[in-house]
Amino acid sequence: MNFLAHIYLSGNNDFIKIGNFMADGIRGKQFESYPSDIQKGIILHRAIDTFTDANIIFRKSTKKLHERYHHYAGVIVDVLYDHFLAKNWEKYSDENLAEFIDNFYKSLEQNREVLSERTLNLMPYMIKQNWLLSYQTIDGIKEILRQMDSRTKNKSQMRFSTEELEEFYSEFEEEFTLFFEELRVHVNQQLALQQ
Repeated sequence: MNFLAHIYLSGNNDFIKIGNFMADGIRGKQFESYPSDIQKGIILHRAIDTFTDANIIFRKSTKKLHERYHHYAGVIVDVLYDHFLAKNWEKYSDENLAEFIDNFYKSLEQNREVLSERTLNLMPYMIKQNWLLSYQTIDGIKEILRQMDSRTKNKSQMRFSTEELEEFYSEFEEEFTLFFEELRVHVNQQLALQQ
């Protein structure tokens, strides 16, 4: 899953959200130097990624992309699934999406001292371009994928994957819906274990 899903799945604890959000840049046992709830977020992020990579429904989505995008297929599906979460937000939350995102950005700003260097570098671009809200539209997803593609020196060709999104839109959305229900159950179990 990509940023929006990781943040959403963290529940109401700001530090768990922050840890889950910045976990990709934290290797091995580096997480042990962070406050307890940030550690919980990092551990939760890893559990989400492990569950996602092994999930049959998620793999069904990546198969549609694998021939053209190879090992980037999973990265693309992460972004596409965030699109469906943003698009269908009211099914999953009583909080307005723009407010949810704004509150998360404020939380990052208020807790700069616990953020990783990578997160501090990413934040200004993310907030200025409002990446999380842009997931709602295909044009927003297209721009996110273009930026990700440029970081691979355009080798990944990810910027073209909205073609497959549009071609298989209803299939991807159906797969996301089924997958996300399974993932939410898994995350609730993980959070219960961390109590």
